[in-house]
Amino acid sequence: AQRDLQLAKDITHTCYQMYKQTPSGIGPEIFSFACDWEGTCPISDDRYILRPETVESLFILYHLTGGPIYRQWGWEIFQAIEKHCKTDIAYTSLKNVTAAEPVKEDKMESFFLSETLKYLYLLFDDDGKVDLLGKHLFNTEAHLLSWKPIEETIEIVHDMVW
Repeated sequence: AQRDLQLAKDITHTCYQMYKQTPSGIGPEIFSFACDWEGTCPISDDRYILRPETVESLFILYHLTGGPIYRQWGWEIFQAIEKHCKTDIAYTSLKNVTAAEPVKEDKMESFFLSETLKYLYLLFDDDGKVDLLGKHLFNTEAHLLSWKPIEETIEIVHDMVW
């Protein structure tokens, strides 16, 4: 389990660096690990379409470890989103995160509200009741679901039937 946790931390750090190393502070849609000798990795798609995966990882790692670095990274990403993606009426995708002032696309994917902002909110929610190790999980659309251990579920079903 510790090896898997360390791998998750390392991958999340890499994702954070993809945000940190762009002039806009926003991560690209696609980048390659075919880096040059100086450690520069090419960006295959320099758009940002408001995806949640990096902030989801930050939320989960903060929840599991309590490490304040995940909140710090999440705050930096949130500030970059506010600076570059916020409009007068909503948020928008970006055309080129490698520019200091990326061009806005006038398009907001629905997962931005249902996932990206939800994970950012939960990352900073000190009074949250989410228990990822004991009784909750998120589906692929960031809907919170309760779960019970199989033994408890069998007992409930047995009592209902008999």
